[in-house]
Amino acid sequence: MKNPSLALLGLSLTLLASSPALTSCVTAKKYDDLRARQAADEQGKADAEKQYRTATAELKKTSDELAQLRLDRKRLVNDSAETGNAYRKTKTLYHELSDSYDKLLKNSDRELANKSADYNKVAKDLARREAELGELETTLKKAKTDNDRLAADLAVRETRLTELTQALADKDKAVNDLKARVSKALLSFNSSDLQVKLKDGKVYVSLSEQLLFKSGSTKVDPKGQEALKKLATVLQEQKDVNVVVEGHTDNVPIRTGSVGITDNWDLSALRATEIARLLTTNGVTPERVTASGRSQYVPIATNDTPANKAMNRRTEIILTPKLDELFQILDSNSSTVPAGAGK
Repeated sequence: MKNPSLALLGLSLTLLASSPALTSCVTAKKYDDLRARQAADEQGKADAEKQYRTATAELKKTSDELAQLRLDRKRLVNDSAETGNAYRKTKTLYHELSDSYDKLLKNSDRELANKSADYNKVAKDLARREAELGELETTLKKAKTDNDRLAADLAVRETRLTELTQALADKDKAVNDLKARVSKALLSFNSSDLQVKLKDGKVYVSLSEQLLFKSGSTKVDPKGQEALKKLATVLQEQKDVNVVVEGHTDNVPIRTGSVGITDNWDLSALRATEIARLLTTNGVTPERVTASGRSQYVPIATNDTPANKAMNRRTEIILTPKLDELFQILDSNSSTVPAGAGK
């Protein structure tokens, strides 16, 4: 009958032989460690096989000796003294050899069992590492997908940023060009009465009360009308510019008895409306013009001296290039922001 320990050894050797296939997904360092352990296990297997062959040879030798002793026993059975002594010697030797064989067989079985346990441990470790590598590969694939998505999103954002930067540059250029044209058109007017400046990306045309109105009046003087006509001529050519007319006063209350004017709110609003009307009369489309009265509440100087009060009594015409293209780019950027971005 075939020895069970030998069958177990064969199974263990088969498991060890298949272990390289399990290491295909292991990283280089881990794979080298496993290969070293495998080499050690293979050395142990070779030692076990050597012991097994030695035991087999000794068993055969012992079996041959036993057969020979049995023959000798049969020949010497008739020799009383010598046969008895030889028999007892042979029996003793037989028992010794049997004990040695049993011990050898037990040692071999124990060694095979230990090796089998080592092989099982290695196989479990390889299976665990392979599972870990599978999880790592899944994580890496997900990370690559995320990186690809982020790279695509970044490319879109960079394109939008380039477009936005260009749109802002175009807008700044348009504002600067507008200021230059307005300044050129109004160059003949005294700087103390009329100023053109840039502020917050807009062109501000500030006209003093002295240029436009008599004290308490809402009707524009001829000199002021001339300035507004020249400004309207420029605005006719700049059809993508919105116009806001703001009327401002000092903090001096309106004299009682002024017809149709209750306070500085009325005065500033009526003056702004009159200027807006003159601009549209001279060719600026009404859809582009807004009139508003700010009364005394947005001064540019403290109302503590006559000169400062004169500075506050002004009309500001605010010219703003239309930003449709810029807003379209901003809206496009908002619509391309992925869910969860910026968190």
